[in-house]
Amino acid sequence: MDERKVEDLYGYAEEVVFRNEETGFTVLDVSTEDGELITVVGALPDIAPGEEVHFMGHWDTHQSFGRQFRAEVCERTMPSTAAQMLKYLSGGTVKGIGPGLAAKIVEAFGADTFDVIENHPQKLAKIRGISMDKAESISRQFAEQAAVRDIIIKLESIGLTPNECLNVFRIFGKNSVNRVMENPYLLCIPEIGMQFERADSIASTLPNKISDEFRIKAGILHVVTHNLSNGHTCLPREKLLSPCSDLLSVDQDTIDILIDTLTTEKQLVCTRLEGKEFIFLPQIYDAETKIAGKIKMMVAFPPAGRQALSKEIEKLEKRNGIKYEELQREAIITAVTKGALILTGGPGTGKTTTVNGILELFENDGLNVVLTAPTGRAAQRMSEITGKEASTIHRLLEAERQNGERMHFCRNERNPIEADAVIVDELSMVDVVLFSALLSALPLGCRLIMVGDADQLPPVGAGNVLFDLLASELLPTVRLDEVFRQAMQSLIVTNAHKIVRGEEPELSRVDNDFFHMERDNGTKTVYDIVKLYTERLPRAYGYDPVKDIEILCPSKKGDTGTVNLNRVIQEAINPPAKGKAEIKLMTRTFRVGDKVMQMKNDYNIHWTRGKEEGDGIFNGDVGFIESIERSSGIIKINFDGRVATYPAENLKELELAYAVTVHKSQGSEFEAVIMPVIDVPPMLCYRNLFYTAVTRAKSKMITIGRKAQILSMVENDRKIKRYSALKYFLKAD
Repeated sequence: MDERKVEDLYGYAEEVVFRNEETGFTVLDVSTEDGELITVVGALPDIAPGEEVHFMGHWDTHQSFGRQFRAEVCERTMPSTAAQMLKYLSGGTVKGIGPGLAAKIVEAFGADTFDVIENHPQKLAKIRGISMDKAESISRQFAEQAAVRDIIIKLESIGLTPNECLNVFRIFGKNSVNRVMENPYLLCIPEIGMQFERADSIASTLPNKISDEFRIKAGILHVVTHNLSNGHTCLPREKLLSPCSDLLSVDQDTIDILIDTLTTEKQLVCTRLEGKEFIFLPQIYDAETKIAGKIKMMVAFPPAGRQALSKEIEKLEKRNGIKYEELQREAIITAVTKGALILTGGPGTGKTTTVNGILELFENDGLNVVLTAPTGRAAQRMSEITGKEASTIHRLLEAERQNGERMHFCRNERNPIEADAVIVDELSMVDVVLFSALLSALPLGCRLIMVGDADQLPPVGAGNVLFDLLASELLPTVRLDEVFRQAMQSLIVTNAHKIVRGEEPELSRVDNDFFHMERDNGTKTVYDIVKLYTERLPRAYGYDPVKDIEILCPSKKGDTGTVNLNRVIQEAINPPAKGKAEIKLMTRTFRVGDKVMQMKNDYNIHWTRGKEEGDGIFNGDVGFIESIERSSGIIKINFDGRVATYPAENLKELELAYAVTVHKSQGSEFEAVIMPVIDVPPMLCYRNLFYTAVTRAKSKMITIGRKAQILSMVENDRKIKRYSALKYFLKAD
């Protein structure tokens, strides 16, 4: 619950102003006993006009939008007076009863209306316009709704939110209460998504003793699932025993036995790789094995290619005024003749020129070529460098919500995308689940060109697809390693390549596109970052601070972490002002005009772009707040032309984006990058994190802090170990 003071609100539901049927988010007018009409917002999926309500939550107020009550907990009582019953039935809660018929029914039966509807439908049939069949249908619906309402009330009483209650009922139906009371750890399944610790807390409050086996199995699944966020697609069995034992306070033998039980029940998968047992979640095991199977099939039955004549490449060179280097030429020929290629290389090595050559030859052959990338920013950049439309992989696969939260791709083996060739950029960012879905949606014989920088950070999600594909050596691969002469004039490019080689970057020059500002404390560093962002860079180069400059931080924490820098930059660039709407969420404040980033995939967020509309805003998408309507709890955010509608409850998925972590910047490119390099946490002080930050800068890269910190990062070639089985599956016979 929100950290603000929790208050009570009593009244009667008057009108449902807005309701999202998928999430249950509702804007409700509530009248109090003293006649005041109050707007209540929250996850209130089944409240109907006429009900007596008791909310627990907090007040939101604003000078421009008045006040509203944000409900966190709700208790309801069915209408007991004839007037309340009339309001309840007039609202369309019971199918088949409109306002006119509701008035006839209540006039006939008064305060006994609900008893008649539920228990005596034959009396209901005596009213003109209601046949016996219709009366029985109304009675049946009313009883079903009462049962659902009773289930939700009972689930709420043990600590579930209204939205969680709705998801539980969707999954378990009429048995919801019994299932949860018997095994509250069912609340941890992905469709509901409750954290293990909270389910454990709910279990401790229930009157009946919960089976230890239920708890231990849920704890094991929690540990395996948690490690997905650390990038692991699987874990060695022996490495599971200790953390599970510590979490659950049981001996490791018990953990070992119940791992076997979970594999028997197919809730986990256990497989032996090079003499060692590895444990997977089934969906991740399926993703990695499907990738391996599809890649092997592409190798065994390559897409139809043709011989690319030297004359065609010479024509490309003449038409575009370029001269391909030997490796670029090899990449173009490989793509056309073999139909599959991994193209990798650092900045300035000609990946873009090579991709454009491949694209042009494909189109000359009359192929339908699809361009895609893992993020909106990466897709936009791909469009800019090719002059062709590119989409995110999620949009290409037509991702949509399923059962409220779960992701579903409409494009798959049975409904493949329409393409003769697919070029996917920023492959280093693509995790195993998304890559598996992409491969599954490729039609038979489709060519696949994969482009990425193998020296960048691995994806935020689980796995290390590009690394494993390269390690398998199954697919044709070209690594561009020669920096073009014109690119060598850029310190951003030359320093990036020095960083990859573990060499000291050039930090003393101030006449190029990469320069360093030495500072010895965090306070001074923050002060100068604000000056650079708001004054010096815009004045010197004409940059729009919000659109052209990005602050990339190794960490969220500390003086030079994203949390503090977003706060101070927001105060400098977008301070509070009279008439400027804002909304607070715990320690964060969002204002109209703020730059924000989506922190998780959300398939429920609706957006429009002119006449086009769709659902889904994804992890890493950056936008600007256009409006905040406090009375309805609706926020509109513009994501590169897509105007998304956010209920206030979804603001927890957003963070200010004046400063973002290096990990979150992957796939993006910014005119200017400012990077604090002081007091970097040891676990984030490594080479490819610094390299990734430098390669995000298009025109200017400014590091500010300690040179010694930079050298420490460059020297540390430690790569965080990720357990992944893809390379083993790719190499297996």
